[in-house]
Amino acid sequence: MSRQHGYPRYESLQPRYNLYDRDGYEQDLQQICQEHSIGVISYSSLCSGFLSGKYRSEKDLSISLRGSSVKRYLNPRGLRILEALDEVTKTYNATPTQVSLAWLIANPTITAPIVSATKVEQLNDIIKAVNINLDQDAIDLLNQASSSNS
Repeated sequence: MSRQHGYPRYESLQPRYNLYDRDGYEQDLQQICQEHSIGVISYSSLCSGFLSGKYRSEKDLSISLRGSSVKRYLNPRGLRILEALDEVTKTYNATPTQVSLAWLIANPTITAPIVSATKVEQLNDIIKAVNINLDQDAIDLLNQASSSNS
């Protein structure tokens, strides 16, 4: 449409995208972004902290202010994703945060994931994600566990 009307084209897209929230981007936007070389800067890359692994039950929700927004991920699918993350973290001697971000980085259509830190320790954890190169087995395990069809 931009080309037809001589408008500036979109250069980047900022969708919610992570191991839990995949469908909106993968089904509706990923192919378009790839075909038109649109940069993708995903937000909510750690699902408000859920994919850090620190929320595993309702009692964990009280450990931070974000806890109430994470409650919706505490379901069989969310717990399945955490189990897969735990398995991959053992293989890579990494944290769930690092593996979650490495999964995003491994996607060739993702330019960069947006992630926030409230403590220096969290930032140090996040930075290490760029050094993890997940193999196809790890990616497949995470994809299967996080599939909305499973």
